[in-house]
Amino acid sequence: MAAAAAAWPELEAAARERRREVALGGAAVAARVAAGGGRLPAALLALPLLQSLELSGCAALRELGPGPGLAAALPALHTLVLRGNALGPAGLGDGLGGPLPALRLLDLSGNGLEELPPPLGGAGPEPAGAPAFPQLRSLNLGGNRLRQLGPGLARAAPRLQALLLSGNRLRALPGGLLPPPAAAPPAGLFPLLSRLEAADNEVVELGAAIAALPALKSLDLSNNQLTELPAELADCPRLKEVNFRGNRLKDKRLEKMVNGCQTKSILEYLRVGGRGGGKGKAESAREESRKKKRERRQKDSGDGEQDELEDINKLLVKVLHVSENPAPLTVKVSPGIKDVRPFIVCCVLKGVNLKPGNALKRFLSAQTKLHEDICEKRTAATIATHDLQLIKGPLIYDVQPPSELKIMPLGRKEIKAKDLLRQLQLEAEEQRKQKKRQNISGLHKYLQLLDGKDNYPCLVDAEGVVISFPPITNSEKTKIRKSTCDLFLEVTSDTSLQICKDVMDALILKIAELNRFTLENREEDSGSDNESDALCGPVNLNPSQNVQQMNSPLVAEQVRVVDTDGNLKVLYPSKTDLTTVSSLLTVIR
Repeated sequence: MAAAAAAWPELEAAARERRREVALGGAAVAARVAAGGGRLPAALLALPLLQSLELSGCAALRELGPGPGLAAALPALHTLVLRGNALGPAGLGDGLGGPLPALRLLDLSGNGLEELPPPLGGAGPEPAGAPAFPQLRSLNLGGNRLRQLGPGLARAAPRLQALLLSGNRLRALPGGLLPPPAAAPPAGLFPLLSRLEAADNEVVELGAAIAALPALKSLDLSNNQLTELPAELADCPRLKEVNFRGNRLKDKRLEKMVNGCQTKSILEYLRVGGRGGGKGKAESAREESRKKKRERRQKDSGDGEQDELEDINKLLVKVLHVSENPAPLTVKVSPGIKDVRPFIVCCVLKGVNLKPGNALKRFLSAQTKLHEDICEKRTAATIATHDLQLIKGPLIYDVQPPSELKIMPLGRKEIKAKDLLRQLQLEAEEQRKQKKRQNISGLHKYLQLLDGKDNYPCLVDAEGVVISFPPITNSEKTKIRKSTCDLFLEVTSDTSLQICKDVMDALILKIAELNRFTLENREEDSGSDNESDALCGPVNLNPSQNVQQMNSPLVAEQVRVVDTDGNLKVLYPSKTDLTTVSSLLTVIR
């Protein structure tokens, strides 16, 4: 036992310091895993306080064992990243061990999985009692060998928002989420499916299975072997981002749509034509839509005054489209970023006013709270905010070795990334000694998020200056001050694009809310500008202006994220963005 502990100094330090997060990687870790039989080290399962675990890029890791499994050993785990290992081909076996009630993010991409264990909805008897993963929001199974998922995913993870299955071997969607159609489905698979005929339920079963995920927002089934898509996908109540590219669909019109159309158009096509409705049904649906619009206009003409009164109390954001913008900002993504921190969403927000009173401090506090909550302590996503006037585009989202990446961190002098992390680590140790406790604050608590990475992500301006080093810090060069009027907002993640968009939605809403608070309280302008970091906020208005002026919208300019060939990867805000906050925010498109 002592020898095993000595072989893992990182885990010995984590146990001693009662750490909540551990990230392992690199050649040395792979060699030790191989020496231990291709399993997770026993010392890792002796860290019951662990909340975030990453062990990626380890070709020697073939199974999770030993002992009772992760569920019993790590009950507080909310983030589990096991990307690019060699798990499989028989699946995860008993390594999960059972339910993980706190787990919110599970990344098993790039392994050799052919099937999933029963706790995750794989084949086998349906587990009794509460869902195994009641808090799971994101499940990444891309780059495996899955031919089916098993019947119980909706039961196991009822709050799942992002399901990523790119690059598997799913041939027909009915077999993707259910047992082979030749066998009758066991009783109780899903209440909805138990009423279906086994003889003709192939496409219907899959659609019903996905529709049984009520919180699903993002679905990626790209680069599989699918030949058709079920119309029931259009019944998913919250689905707003799909990717079906790289499949061989029989419907050639649909194949063209999945390569170039927005999610809404694809789902509408499935809705009107996917059940055999054809062109006649599509025309009928359009006529019905036009009729409803006419009726709505007639009703609105009589309710205009009431609507105007209600709008006074709403927060407003106007979207400026790229086609309307004479100088739109563009972010180019380098190929190397896909293996480090692949997802980025950006936006320009104009019309801020941070001068009055404590406005800037409130924005600082808001950003901290977003990082703690929706960003899950930066494990799910990281926010960066910049003074737009201090940025020279176009920007490049790139990777650089720690010994070459230079940045001027907020409140510090220019330094190389490897030296910055070493400096922060020393500060963290000193902080622990002085306060005589295990918890640390500030940037120091995010250092483990970069453990084991050979290259670090960075956002670079047109002059070659690094303005952002996620998930650690922004640059002093683009720091937001009370005089800042226009913002460049950036959200990055190694989890999913949808999480970036959700965080950006929440960020823009928070800026609008805090701006309203500042205006309604009519704080006096303050010339002080000594805050070291900032969110930022909206609308450059004088408190003496009337309600209509006070309700002038923020302007959100669309920002395109493209690859090195100029092909569009992300556009934000698109027509489907900001819908999650639509009840609190009025968007003028």
